[in-house]
Amino acid sequence: MPLPHGCLNGRIMKCLTFFLLLPETLKKSKKSVRSNGKVPGCYEIVPLSLKKKMAAELYPASTNTNIANSNAAAANSKKNALQLQQSAQPPPPPQLQNLNNNNLESANWPADRASPPPLACRNALMFNNELMADVHFIVGPPGASKKVPAHKYVLAVGSSVFYAMFYGDLAEVKSEIHIPDVEPAAFLILLKYMYSDEIDLEADTVLATLYAAKKYIVPALAKACVNFLETSLEAKNACVLLSQSRLFEEPELTQRCWEVIDAQAEMALKSEGFCEIDQQTLEIIVTREALNTKEVVVFEAVLNWAEAECKRQGLPVTPRNKRNVLGKALYLVRIPTMTLEEFANGAAQSDILTLEETHNIFLWYTAANKPKLEFPLTKRKGLVPQRCHRFQSSAYRSNQWRYRGRCDSIQFAVDKRIFIAGLGLYGSSCGKAEYSVKIELKRLGVVLAQNLTKFTSDGSSNTFSVWFEHPVQVEQDTFYNVSAILDGNELSYFGQEGMTEVQCGKVTFQFQCSSDSTNGTGVQGGQIPELIFYA
Repeated sequence: MPLPHGCLNGRIMKCLTFFLLLPETLKKSKKSVRSNGKVPGCYEIVPLSLKKKMAAELYPASTNTNIANSNAAAANSKKNALQLQQSAQPPPPPQLQNLNNNNLESANWPADRASPPPLACRNALMFNNELMADVHFIVGPPGASKKVPAHKYVLAVGSSVFYAMFYGDLAEVKSEIHIPDVEPAAFLILLKYMYSDEIDLEADTVLATLYAAKKYIVPALAKACVNFLETSLEAKNACVLLSQSRLFEEPELTQRCWEVIDAQAEMALKSEGFCEIDQQTLEIIVTREALNTKEVVVFEAVLNWAEAECKRQGLPVTPRNKRNVLGKALYLVRIPTMTLEEFANGAAQSDILTLEETHNIFLWYTAANKPKLEFPLTKRKGLVPQRCHRFQSSAYRSNQWRYRGRCDSIQFAVDKRIFIAGLGLYGSSCGKAEYSVKIELKRLGVVLAQNLTKFTSDGSSNTFSVWFEHPVQVEQDTFYNVSAILDGNELSYFGQEGMTEVQCGKVTFQFQCSSDSTNGTGVQGGQIPELIFYA
């Protein structure tokens, strides 16, 4: 029979009190057992059978169903709560793509690692990656374009142009943005830098990359492009780079281009790159006062450019068409400064000049009453060669300096970029004499220039110039080796009191002995007293 309500409540209170005191009872019981080995009577542990009996008395059969239902409901509530908790948890990280679009397992998610990679490395994983991309670019001209995924936030913090594009007052709302004027390879180089600070430049794409960096105002990348171009600058690409440097308004690169074009004018004007420049750059080069070459070389270069321009415009390559595409550039060539022989064998037979122009130029060469010409009459100034003299005195003795096919050589380095044009050598100490000589310039054992020529000395202690075929660019802070092998009168002057360091204008030279020298020349004395250069 069910117990009275008051009795039931009393039993429930006793049961709850018992269970509340049970943990403390166990602690005291264990303590007492440790002290005397007995459990106090007041703290006896209730057997399991007695617990069941008390439970039966508290909850008779009529109430067991309610207890079971309550337990089931509690179990269901716990299950539902667990399911809700699991549904509230964030989903597992998606698979991540690397730069090669290979999937990375979510277990390898970079931020989950005990030692995650640096921020730049983690950011770089999103470069050219569809994961979380919120904008796409269609880069390149139609038919050669490429779709590139990107992330607006990354681009906006790296470029004010992209910030205005995505978050400015006139923000772009399209999911695909077309950029037809940038090469895909250059755009990827730009994005890679913005994602990772890494710069991968190549000769084939550096100009296009510079254009992209200028367009999106990323000055650090633009500077890296300019530095790359300066280090790769040489005569064969100097004219093209001059044209581009003017377009991109890079004065430092423009100045470097002029240094190369002026000093190595013949090589620069005969290069294929010269034929690729625009008309305005052509006129600027032809007007240049410091071009260090003969005027006949300038004239031939202008004709080559005219032929290439006719082909670009789809015109037949005829003298008339070449004259038309040249325009006023033809009248910037200083034809009257050629020798009569150069003019007669070249410009006079080119058919680019009218008969009247050819006739008047011939008269200008030969007649006392010279006709008026439309061409400049003054010769270009060119460059003035400088000389670095490394000895403080010279001498001669009856048993020195002899030449028997042995090599005189010295090493040098400079603190600024220069162009070595030739060497100054000592001549005979026994009167007038002629020498055959082979001069050579090497770097790390590689021959950069050489020339086999002759010179005549007058018996004085002066130096006599021997030139390379073309001036050679010499980089700063690198040792080069110059040598001379002479054949002629065995006795000549030689230098004394050599200096290890010589200041010549704004350039400082350093000298050291060369292992190639087998005829006695060194820092303190010997041959090769002068280096002839442009700076």
